[in-house]
Amino acid sequence: MLRLLLVLILVPLTPLAAEGQPGTVWRIGFVGNAPQDAGNVPRIGVLFVGPRNDRLASYVRAHEEGLQELGWIRDRSVIIEERFSGTMERMPAAVAELIRLNVRAIVTGPNPFIDVAKRATTTVPIVMVYPADPVGQGYVASLARPGGNITGLAWDAAPEIGGKYVELLTDLRPRPSRIAGIVDPQFPDRSYRTEAEIAAKSRGVTLQYVEVRNARDVPRAFAAITGQRASAVIVFQGPTLYLLQPQISDLARKSGLPTVSMYREGPDAGGLMSYGPNLRDSWRRAAIYVDKILKGAKPADLPVEQPTKFELVINLKTAKTLGLTIPPSLLLRADEVIQ
Repeated sequence: MLRLLLVLILVPLTPLAAEGQPGTVWRIGFVGNAPQDAGNVPRIGVLFVGPRNDRLASYVRAHEEGLQELGWIRDRSVIIEERFSGTMERMPAAVAELIRLNVRAIVTGPNPFIDVAKRATTTVPIVMVYPADPVGQGYVASLARPGGNITGLAWDAAPEIGGKYVELLTDLRPRPSRIAGIVDPQFPDRSYRTEAEIAAKSRGVTLQYVEVRNARDVPRAFAAITGQRASAVIVFQGPTLYLLQPQISDLARKSGLPTVSMYREGPDAGGLMSYGPNLRDSWRRAAIYVDKILKGAKPADLPVEQPTKFELVINLKTAKTLGLTIPPSLLLRADEVIQ
């Protein structure tokens, strides 16, 4: 019997590429013993940008747990092909490899990842995880009837959630009068910003934006933020900003600025707050779509699910460092308080 142990292959696509640097793709296939009839076991692909780390690995585990709850056992009844491309530039190659492996579905998100997969195939089912505005971006014809090879879970219940970030920051004491919004100009959706602007106007707060495209932009962004005399920061959505959460949170804390992020990785890295869907829960629920597709359902007929579980995370340690008072009412609403 062919028995394979952990398959973990670093493939430098440029000479001696280091982990997480451009040109690196992490591939993981079997994680235990290979099934005897591996050629007949269905394969699915999960796709990320960035090196494989604990955070991204936790999403894969959540997806694997969701599949197991539905009767799919990794390396026995289903093979999960994990791909972690070091940069967005390497993602097309990772998608092409998954297609060559004849995966039955590709699970990925948010929008830029879905864009790459969508350009690569119109036949392999794509299961979205937390995209913004999937109808407006052309991924599906409608939430109820996707109509193509793409379905899955949407990130937002409604763009109005953008106003929630202004509300959370203006509930703090002292109350900020100027808020900076960190945005990724490569991320096309503006609906969240529009809602944030409406909320800022109604609360008498000035909202200004700074752009961050990569890690080099973060110090420049904070120099601009302090120059604008902003006293709080909203970190908007996008995969680049998601990956830069540790750097952004660290500089914000050193600058004495409270932050609210769309991703809980913000307060985990020392930022003040986050509010949004539970991403691990989204990856678990994506298994429901994979299960249906493996059983013969067409993505065109599977309605897109909107999130029902949102979480507010507050880093109380950061609040104390910044000298902020979190209202008791806000603490009571928190799903998790980091001490």
